Amino acid sequence: MTAFTRFISGSKTFANHVIGAVLAVTHNGFALLGLAVTCAALLGASRPDLRAQAEAQLFDWLRTRHVVAQAPETATDVPDTTERALAVNPRTLPKEQAALAFWLSKKYRVAPEPVSALVAQAFEIGARSKIDPTLLLAVIAVESNFNPFAQSVVGAQGLMQVMTRTHTEKYEDFGGHLAAFDPIVNLRVGAQVLQECIQRAGSIEGGLRYYVGAANQEDDGGYAAKVLAEQARLRQIAGRRATPAPAPKQLAARAQTPPAQTPAPVRPAEDATARNENDVAALPAQS
Repeated sequence: MTAFTRFISGSKTFANHVIGAVLAVTHNGFALLGLAVTCAALLGASRPDLRAQAEAQLFDWLRTRHVVAQAPETATDVPDTTERALAVNPRTLPKEQAALAFWLSKKYRVAPEPVSALVAQAFEIGARSKIDPTLLLAVIAVESNFNPFAQSVVGAQGLMQVMTRTHTEKYEDFGGHLAAFDPIVNLRVGAQVLQECIQRAGSIEGGLRYYVGAANQEDDGGYAAKVLAEQARLRQIAGRRATPAPAPKQLAARAQTPPAQTPAPVRPAEDATARNENDVAALPAQS
C-alpha cells in the first residue's frame, strides 16, 4: 500500500469518526431539547399560573419587536432635513408662487426647482411668523443673490447671511452651525432672526436696520430701501397689491431718530458697508 493510499484511507476513517460524533451530539441535543419541551409542557399543565405568565411575557416581547420594526429611525420633533424636498417642480406650486419662482430663477440665474422649494418654504414660514413671504425672498435676493453658500467678509453665511457665530443656538436643532449652508434651514433661522428684529424695532424698516447691524448708525447704506424695493417688485410679480416702499429720504429721517432701546446689533456694523461695496464672497453674477 502506497503512502498516498494510506493517507486516503486514514482521511476517510477520520471523517467517519467526525461525522459519527456530530450525529451523536446532534441526536443528544435534540433529545435534550425534546426533554426540555416535555418538562415545560408538564410544568405548564400542572401550573396554569406559570403558563399564563410565560404567555404574557412572550406576547409582550412580540409586541415590542413589532413596534421597533415599524418605528421610524429618527423619532424627534426636530425637522429632518433628509426627509424634505430641496427641489420642487414650479408647475406644481400655486399660481403666485410659481410666478415668483420662474421670475427669481431667471433674474438670479439659478435653477427653478430649488428656488421653487425656497418660495414654498417662504410662504409656509411667512404664514407662521406673520412675515410677508415676499419680504423674506427680498432679503435673500439682497443678501446673497440666492447663493446658499455665500459668506461675507465678517462671517455672515448662507442665503439670508445670518451671523452664525451670533446665532449658533438657533442651529442646534438642525445639527449644528454647519446647517447654515442648508438653504431651507438658513431660511428658517433667518426668518426667526428677522422676526425678532422687527419685534424689537417695532417696524419693518427698523427691523431691517437691526438685521443688517445698522440700528445704532445714522445710515444703513440704503439697505432697508433696497430690500423694500425688491419686495415691491416681488409683490407685483406675485400679483399682490403693491405696498408703497418708503422713499430713501423718509428712511434717512427715521434713521436719525434713535430707538428707545439700542441692544447689540444682529451683525457687526461694518458688514453693511462691506456688502454695499460688493465684498460678499462667492456671489453669482446678477443679470
